[in-house]
Amino acid sequence: MRPFRFATVALATAALALPLLGGSASAASPAGPKAPPHAHGSHDRLRAAAPEGFVIGTAVAGGGHHLEQDYPDPFTYDKEYRKVLGREFSSVSPENQMKWDYIHPERDRYDFKQADAIVEFARKNHQVVRGHTLLWHSQNPAWLEEGAFTKAELRGILREHITKVVGRYKGKIQQWDVANEIFDDQGNLRTQENIWIRELGPEIVADAFRWAHKADPKAKLFFNDFNVESVNAKSDAYYALVKDLLKQRVPVHGFSVQGHLSTRYGFPGDLADNLHRFDALGLETAVTELDVRMDVPEGSLPSPAQEKQQAEYYQRMLEACLDVDGCNSFTIWGFTDKYSWVPVFFEGEGFATVMTEDFDRKPAYYALRDTLKDARHDDCGKGGPKGPKHRH
Repeated sequence: MRPFRFATVALATAALALPLLGGSASAASPAGPKAPPHAHGSHDRLRAAAPEGFVIGTAVAGGGHHLEQDYPDPFTYDKEYRKVLGREFSSVSPENQMKWDYIHPERDRYDFKQADAIVEFARKNHQVVRGHTLLWHSQNPAWLEEGAFTKAELRGILREHITKVVGRYKGKIQQWDVANEIFDDQGNLRTQENIWIRELGPEIVADAFRWAHKADPKAKLFFNDFNVESVNAKSDAYYALVKDLLKQRVPVHGFSVQGHLSTRYGFPGDLADNLHRFDALGLETAVTELDVRMDVPEGSLPSPAQEKQQAEYYQRMLEACLDVDGCNSFTIWGFTDKYSWVPVFFEGEGFATVMTEDFDRKPAYYALRDTLKDARHDDCGKGGPKGPKHRH
């Protein structure tokens, strides 16, 4: 997500004892989730409609802006939310629960309760997990940003964090956003905002990938950012950096575009071209945080024309990903307007997800489902699934 910071508050331990959706005890494979026991043969759900080897995911609401809202933690307390989460998606991403301020609130204390609950939920529902995120300039705890650390101490803190967090979920997390939003829109490194790059230099990015790979050699390690859907200065900077790191044999496995879009702007029509050039480097690609916000006056609802345009944006993002062999992970940033981050940060904009607050499906939902169905049918006709690349 785009950068913002919040104070971290502790969740009640007892809350995490609430029952989650059940399922088989077998863990999901890093190569892709198995079909759940309650799969719908009619392909009436997103995960069932998807081609084999292609995961459709969502962010798991919690932490961040949710802590300041007048509702309890969505993942912990909203049973209907969890039901839809398990039924519709084959991949989950902690929205805030694995970010530094949440999972590492004090220098000598980690809080894994909520992250553990999400990973366990995924196991029970035959879902894979995207870890988010290890190195970022935002949502860092005050003890880190305001501490008087030497360079050696700071380097040790980052190495310990990555090793401990990634190692805890070894074999349980499919992809990690290792370095998140390290460039600005002009393609310059965030040398002032990002404490790691500012204090330790650009080389720390490569070290972060090396440490994560050592902690879990099978996890796919990604760069992740917004405003990189098109071929532009920002995505060019990532392209140049990735080529350089690959020459150094740094274990970079993927490049992902977030896709926080708005109908007030045009659609990034060169998305597929952009993904193809990273694919040509041998990287996997992914769409990781897609939502499409609309301008809607307070107290009003989107018009049919607005919802049609929104559905088109969702569909075109998915089609671009499906067009690239190594784009096997497609994640929307929340699936219900009930818990969307958009209205909190974009005044006058909202209704950015594929379901209403009551979990009713919007045209955008059906656009995704039908596009997945078409892709599944095409793959069956070609005699082979859309499978993940294994080049590293």
